[in-house]
Amino acid sequence: MADRSALRVALHKDAIAEAGAAREWYEARSAATAEAFMEELDRVVARIGEHPEGGAPYFEGTRRYLMQRFPFSVVYRKKRRAYEIVAVAHGRRKPGYWKNRVES
Repeated sequence: MADRSALRVALHKDAIAEAGAAREWYEARSAATAEAFMEELDRVVARIGEHPEGGAPYFEGTRRYLMQRFPFSVVYRKKRRAYEIVAVAHGRRKPGYWKNRVES
């Protein structure tokens, strides 16, 4: 039986850019808040790897976790041998802007 904690989680290049932009925005206001954002994002990524079915079903086979302290959703999907985070989406940004990243 496979160890669920060993599941690989990869980030789409645009999700990496979104996380970096959010970190920079928080960093400009508070280094501690920027660190807290990244720590929570790391926890969500780990949770996806450990319990991928834990996120709520979302759009076109994706799932999402809502961050607790920050207004972001982490949207992900199952790929062949890994899970891919397709967006680190701010809750006030245009809904579904990232949908073109999901293959039909």
